Amino acid sequence: MRKKKIDFYPGLKPKDRPFTLEDIVCGVDEAGRGPLAGPVYAAAVILDPARPIEGLRDSKKLTEARRDELAPLIKEQALAWAIAECSHEEIDTLNILQATMLAMRRAVEQLAHVPTIALIDGNRCPPLAAHIRAHAVVEGDDKVHAISAASILAKTARDAALVALHEAYPQYCFDQHKGYSTALHLERLRLHGPCPVHRRSFAPVRVLLQADLLQTGLLDLAGA
Repeated sequence: MRKKKIDFYPGLKPKDRPFTLEDIVCGVDEAGRGPLAGPVYAAAVILDPARPIEGLRDSKKLTEARRDELAPLIKEQALAWAIAECSHEEIDTLNILQATMLAMRRAVEQLAHVPTIALIDGNRCPPLAAHIRAHAVVEGDDKVHAISAASILAKTARDAALVALHEAYPQYCFDQHKGYSTALHLERLRLHGPCPVHRRSFAPVRVLLQADLLQTGLLDLAGA
């Protein structure tokens, strides 16, 4: 029985592909730019053309169960993969865009095989080593299977990290909302105040910290 041929670049026409057959292509994507707590994650993946993986697409369009099925398959069948992160402290110091770029660069640098070109999901590229070209692909996580694979690895790693944070800070229900600004998270944030892993530079957290400082200052003045 003939094996079904899979197009690794379903959203990129051959004439639009910024690489040749001689290139070693890796896909890069992030997870966790928007949440109010925890690290931002990035992954880089070089797929093996001889071992195609069916069902790769933008991780946000997959169920959690399907992502959890695909992640170990990607790790097993890819030529190389790496996952990196930038901590909440780095996010507050650098800003979320620069922290995301740094996490992406770290992921590419950790690959066991050195790519010649990195296809980056989105419209910005991180600074990479001079011998690695970087090319941004808008909505690339649905156009390039290597980016889809990176999206899945970054998302599953980030979700696992937030489940672990729930063990340390159960009052915030990180296992349910994964740090995003849902009604539940905002309610718990207002009730308990920010914890050590909340991103101080993000508005909902910053506003609460400023209000707390103001209240503390007023109490100090009243007691003076």
